Amino acid sequence: MEVLARSGQTVSVVLDSSITIAWVFDDETTDAIRQVFEFVADSGAVAPAHWRLEVANVLTMAVRKKRIDTEFRRAALVDLALLEIGVDPHTDSRAWSETLKLADRFRLTVYDAAYLELAQRRGFPLATLDIELRVSAAGLGIELRPQ
Repeated sequence: MEVLARSGQTVSVVLDSSITIAWVFDDETTDAIRQVFEFVADSGAVAPAHWRLEVANVLTMAVRKKRIDTEFRRAALVDLALLEIGVDPHTDSRAWSETLKLADRFRLTVYDAAYLELAQRRGFPLATLDIELRVSAAGLGIELRPQ
C-alpha cells in the first residue's frame, strides 16, 4: 500500500510530532532520528491532519518559554515545509469511529490514536518517540521507526 506525495514519490512512513520536534531541536536529535529524516527527505511521509497544528503548537510554546525565538520557529517550519509530508485527507472522518476505538483500547489521547489509526490503515511504519504510542503500535504489529 503506497501513497503518492506531491512530487509523485511513494510514501511509506507515518510521521508523528514527537519525532519531528526531536529533529528540529539539535539537543534532542540522535543518529536514529537523523536516519528517519533522511528517509523522509528521500521518500516522503504522511501524517494525520492535526500534525501541523501539533508541531506549530510545540514550537510556539518553546517561543513562549524562551527556548527559541520566533525566527528559529519560522526557519524550522520553512525547513519542514520543504519535505514531502502529505496530510491524510481521511483523519477527520475516522476521528469518532476507528480512532476513538484505538484511543479507548490503548488509553491514548485521540491525537496519538490518529497516528496509530493512520499507520494501521495504510500499512505503513510509524515514526514516533512516544513510548505509549510505540507500545500500542507494537501491540498491533505496526513496524516502528526508529527501530
